[in-house]
Amino acid sequence: MADEQYIKVVFLLGFFRIFKKTSKSGGLTLCLGKRDYVDHMPIVDQVDGVVKLDTADFAGRKVFVQLACAFRYGSDDLDVMGLCFRKDIWIKQLQIYPECDKPNITEMHNTLMKKAGDNSYPFTFEIAHNLPCSVSLQPGPDDKGKACGVDFEVKAYLANDKCNPDETIEKKDTARLIIRKIQYATTQVCPGPKADICKGFMMSDKPVHLEASLEKDLYYHGEPIKIKIKINNETNKTVKKFSITVEQTTDIVLYSADKYTKTVYNQEFGETVEPNSTYENTLDIIPMLADNKEKRGLALDGRLKDEDTNLASTTMLRQGVEKDVLGILVSYKIKINLMVAGGGLLGGLTSSDVTVELPLQLMHPKPEERMSHWRLRRRPEDNEGK
Repeated sequence: MADEQYIKVVFLLGFFRIFKKTSKSGGLTLCLGKRDYVDHMPIVDQVDGVVKLDTADFAGRKVFVQLACAFRYGSDDLDVMGLCFRKDIWIKQLQIYPECDKPNITEMHNTLMKKAGDNSYPFTFEIAHNLPCSVSLQPGPDDKGKACGVDFEVKAYLANDKCNPDETIEKKDTARLIIRKIQYATTQVCPGPKADICKGFMMSDKPVHLEASLEKDLYYHGEPIKIKIKINNETNKTVKKFSITVEQTTDIVLYSADKYTKTVYNQEFGETVEPNSTYENTLDIIPMLADNKEKRGLALDGRLKDEDTNLASTTMLRQGVEKDVLGILVSYKIKINLMVAGGGLLGGLTSSDVTVELPLQLMHPKPEERMSHWRLRRRPEDNEGK
């Protein structure tokens, strides 16, 4: 259903793009109608494609198509040491020539076969619902090769047998396309998180109260995040300033227990809160990848070649799914930190920080939310031949 709706939209808008890759031998041309496949929880868009064949040099070999989800945790140049830095999480293979696994023909197939021409063979993959979404780790300035992370690859190739580990698959007889498995935010808006703390100090008989909250529980990439802050300073000390920090935590669960945190946003605010006074304000922040381009290992949404991306979306976990199969888990939190000045004879010895934390979810909106102003009244059949 999702593919049919996609086809209808692109035809109504008057365009349709095919993503294709031809093997060096010229015998295989792999064609896809899109490269982003949405996890709707629990249903995932199916992968419909075609392969156009030139059988002149096949020499009796068969044509297979493979969809693999893998975790890459080392660069390609390290393979010369005889080490493998890629672990397959899930893999599925189909034989399409001679025809063996013929799929139910969809509107996407019909469109691709019409564009590809004669001697094109369709295929369909159902992506397992418990697989991770595409995530890449930002390489350093001197890193080469493919980025580490979780990726999905569709591969068409020539071989004598479907699964023969002793058979060598020639690169010239292989066509590959990277695709992405992605998630969109739900349309349901829930109240945002709230946190507060009451902290006392040496040489002061009353505390500082800090309260912070978000308007809603989920924000889109690039959307201003509104943070409401309330400070009630009942002490005899001065709150000199406060800072807001957004931290991204990346938990690599597939092959180790690695977990690391990187700051993706940090700003200081110079407002002071004098003794026995209050402060209340709502501040906007926007954590952006553009401000973090040099941070090696930062988790990003899966990147396609020559295309830009953004900070990784928050990992949404299904009930009952083992974390180990998800490869990389990404989460965010906001930290609001007050810097309270020391006073009296002890000076800096009595200064302290007051901190609260709020969970943050970052995701993309569904495409229909971005296009809500479109009114597609014409029927698909009215656009035949366009």
